[in-house]
Amino acid sequence: MERRVLLAAVLCFLVLYGYQALFVPDEPAPAGSSSQSPSASSVPPSVQPPALTADPVVAAPRAPTAAPLVASSEEREVVVETAVVRAVFTNRGARLKHWLLKNYPDAAGKPIDLVPSGLPADQPTPFSLRVEDAGLTHTLNSALYEVANPFNPQSRIDATTAPATLTFQYQDTSGVHVRKQFRFEPDSFVVVFSASVTQGESVLNPEIEWGPGLSDLGATSGGGSFFTGNYVQPPEAIYHTGEDVERVAAASLGEQPAYEGNLRFAGTDDHYFIAAAVNPGQARVQYRALQLPMPGDAEQQRHYVSHSIRLAKAPEGVRFFIGPKAFSVLKAVDGEFVRAINFGIFAFLAVPLLGALQWVYGFVGNYGLAIVVLTILINLAMSPLRHKTVVSMRRMQELQPQLKSIQDRYKDLKVTDPARQKMNTEVMNLYREKGVNPASGCVPMLLTMPVLFAFYSLLSQAIELRGADFGLWIHDLSAKDPYYITPLLMGATMFWQQKIQPTSADPAQARVMLIMPVVFTAMFLGFPSGLAIYYFVSNLWNIGQQYFTIWMIGPAPVHVVRPAAERRAKNVGAGKTDGAR
Repeated sequence: MERRVLLAAVLCFLVLYGYQALFVPDEPAPAGSSSQSPSASSVPPSVQPPALTADPVVAAPRAPTAAPLVASSEEREVVVETAVVRAVFTNRGARLKHWLLKNYPDAAGKPIDLVPSGLPADQPTPFSLRVEDAGLTHTLNSALYEVANPFNPQSRIDATTAPATLTFQYQDTSGVHVRKQFRFEPDSFVVVFSASVTQGESVLNPEIEWGPGLSDLGATSGGGSFFTGNYVQPPEAIYHTGEDVERVAAASLGEQPAYEGNLRFAGTDDHYFIAAAVNPGQARVQYRALQLPMPGDAEQQRHYVSHSIRLAKAPEGVRFFIGPKAFSVLKAVDGEFVRAINFGIFAFLAVPLLGALQWVYGFVGNYGLAIVVLTILINLAMSPLRHKTVVSMRRMQELQPQLKSIQDRYKDLKVTDPARQKMNTEVMNLYREKGVNPASGCVPMLLTMPVLFAFYSLLSQAIELRGADFGLWIHDLSAKDPYYITPLLMGATMFWQQKIQPTSADPAQARVMLIMPVVFTAMFLGFPSGLAIYYFVSNLWNIGQQYFTIWMIGPAPVHVVRPAAERRAKNVGAGKTDGAR
């Protein structure tokens, strides 16, 4: 039995390690190769996407200079306030400069800005437009647009209680006429974007550029390792083809930078945030990985993924989501959008566990306490399985002397000796006679492992736990314990549990099993503190249940081995009369 327990523990370790190794994206591409902007011609012929069946882009020759007819005389910013976002636009190119999330602070306590700061002048910013004519592209993104909205002198549009629209216009003497419109909802991270670009009689279909993303926070954080720190996903490409969600690490974007199809969503995400077009329909999205210097420190590089999207026709009412990967928020936008959260292969368990965690949180008001309560509820539901495991291990423990006796009789035979089959037959007959199933103690324990893996995915990915304060020294349940107290407590309770668990008399196997708490403690040093709390509370529950089960079934029988001389004295007179003895 102990071999099966050891195997189960080793499998648990290997699955956790393999999960981390398989789902952690590669490091971002080196600056030397990622700074080049891929074009459609750079895509290998085998992966070159077909051209969109869209209105052709007609780029008539432009005059060297064109006087503006509808434009602003000076550059200025326009601020749009919603209940959840503070968006700052500039009328130079009618582009987005800042997208501040009011309810998601950074390490300094300020709202996170999903638009990177200090970008070089040659890098596009969100909602830049690009056409085939380079000169016209420059005009579209550098002209001073006129703000068509009537707003207060502070250039502020209030969308905190009712929907609001921001409209930019530009027109010049060369026949270029541009209109860009942004619509906001009070409690939404979605902006509805429309753009109309005409040149003379030609209607153009511009490509919408997001530029480098997502933010300084995601760009400066690297991937953690399995043992040394909490994993943080750097920016990467993400798109939904209608069949599955594809995630492409920055280092792999050079192999195929462009993707086309009937997309459910497409954009760039990092560990907790995403910027993507939702339900754009038939579209072509293009990515590139790049490294940019940190503002004020040119030697330190920031890793980004830049993307742009061209629709089948001119943008009209296209929804762009720019915000947190919170399950309820994404679900309100689109049912398939929740798949942007990378719960991995255990999403089928992580999603209901997240719902249960939020339900408990609604009562206790603290995610740390919610984890404790949910852990107790989960273990209460698993109590019958664990009870069966302990009972089965106890019954196996009682059979150890008889099993060892059978094994000793055949120990001198080789493994390939056909006579060893008799040993297996005797062992199975003993199991059948005593009514013991050797797998009944292992299978229930294996059934509890997916819950552990699902909790790992949940606590690693759910933004609801980002910055969640438990109290005392734990102020972020999604990060590792800064003082490693909870992992050490988890390891100590795991050791305690191993000591009271029914085992055989084999000291070698017992010592091997006691190594597992050390291995798991080392693993949990870099895991989210919320996961360590879950496992610690689960261990305490198991210890209590184990004591209770042992009290119910009684103490283990003590097998007393008689001295050899006593056994020989008893066998000497066997079968003789009293007189002969």
